[in-house]
Amino acid sequence: MYEDIEEILFNEEEISRAADEIAFRINRDYEGKHPVIIGVLKGSFIFLADLVRRLDIDFTVDFIKASSYGDKTRSSGNVDITYHISADIRNRDVIVVEDILDTGYTLSYITEYLRGFSPHSIRICTLFDKPGRRVVPIKPDYTGFVTDDLFIVGYGLDYNEKYRGMPCVGVPKTQSKK
Repeated sequence: MYEDIEEILFNEEEISRAADEIAFRINRDYEGKHPVIIGVLKGSFIFLADLVRRLDIDFTVDFIKASSYGDKTRSSGNVDITYHISADIRNRDVIVVEDILDTGYTLSYITEYLRGFSPHSIRICTLFDKPGRRVVPIKPDYTGFVTDDLFIVGYGLDYNEKYRGMPCVGVPKTQSKK
């Protein structure tokens, strides 16, 4: 079924368990609160949908779209916000949900942008963390998996809009040697 995939790194069951664990921590940390959960488009939408269905707290969902990749497999370092939040986050707790944190350029830019709206707090939730690629000193508060420096696709992660719908995460053959 995935003939373009060199290796499956995380299957559906592993991803589901990670989402359960992250949701458990968010439910505990935000009990009695009403955070604004901001999904970073497009990559986080599948993880975000699975995550919020596991939450037992009240929350508001909003979206932001930012990218530093374009059609490349490596971040350019130039972040562009093309879709802005609409929720009022002043004095609110904010959880930014991202698919992957690698160089840190995008999430650092987004958190600085959001600080301009005077939220009470900002925490970062990412399904995948690649600390070996970090250029900007930023750490996630909630992480599903720490990964090696591989270009990965599936479960929302794409390469030129391909592979997003895979229910698992793997390394595409065309990228495995880069």
